[in-house]
Amino acid sequence: MEQKIVQQLKQGDEKTFREFVENNKDRVVNICYGFLKNRRDAEDTAQDVFIEVFRSIEKFRGDSKLSTWLYRIAVTKSLDVLRKKKRRARFKQLTSIFYENNFESMPEFTSSDKPDSEIEKKERRDILNWAIDKLPRDQKTAVVLNKLQSYSYKEVAEIMGKSVSSVESLIYRSMKKLKIILQNYYEKKLL
Repeated sequence: MEQKIVQQLKQGDEKTFREFVENNKDRVVNICYGFLKNRRDAEDTAQDVFIEVFRSIEKFRGDSKLSTWLYRIAVTKSLDVLRKKKRRARFKQLTSIFYENNFESMPEFTSSDKPDSEIEKKERRDILNWAIDKLPRDQKTAVVLNKLQSYSYKEVAEIMGKSVSSVESLIYRSMKKLKIILQNYYEKKLL
């Protein structure tokens, strides 16, 4: 069945491509969201993923499942977006040094009707996301796919193009590193 879909995609069958997008878009958006933490960015990146699939389906050799190839593209595109965002943030930080009266870049503070527990959950989630962003690229990818997106070690290994044992090792090391990062954060916060 998958070979037939791949063949139809390679032939440019628009109906098959639309069905492929429809069947996979939610999963791709969720993968992108796991990295980007912003729904709009995740949806935009997912569109880029499917454009990339359309452009490069001819390069798909069938060494892995089509879905694995798709998810690998989603991870790569998401990491590209993160790199671009970091570059923009550094540039914005530099320009703010030169333009001290730039009120547009000041954060807006609004009141919230949410109960304190919701605010605390969001704060803990933000801190965890911050800590995950501190991990090396492969560790971050493995953790996001396994712990946040609930992919099995085997699925993560296929997406990342690594062995299951190396994924297990990446996740083990990343969990140890996350523990240290979070411990240091909370110790500084308590001082």
